[in-house]
Amino acid sequence: MAILRDRKTYRERIMRALYQAAEGNRLLGVDGAKLRIDLGIPEQDMAAACMYLAGEGWVVVDWGRGNTPAMITLTHQGIRQMETEEGGRG
Repeated sequence: MAILRDRKTYRERIMRALYQAAEGNRLLGVDGAKLRIDLGIPEQDMAAACMYLAGEGWVVVDWGRGNTPAMITLTHQGIRQMETEEGGRG
């Protein structure tokens, strides 16, 4: 399992990738396995990050076999969170 700094980084990378893929449309989900491979996140850490993000209400996760995220979708709250972060950077 990753250290705290890595876990935070994984969560941020997942949220950014979901936001970019969805382009603000919360109806578009992303394949969890493909996202994990694309981001280079270990399987156990991907599951933990998705559980955390779902707990915050930022994503909805459809779980596959072995508690792996099959499909991940941003919620309205998750989109607002990303828009707030984007606004703070600009």
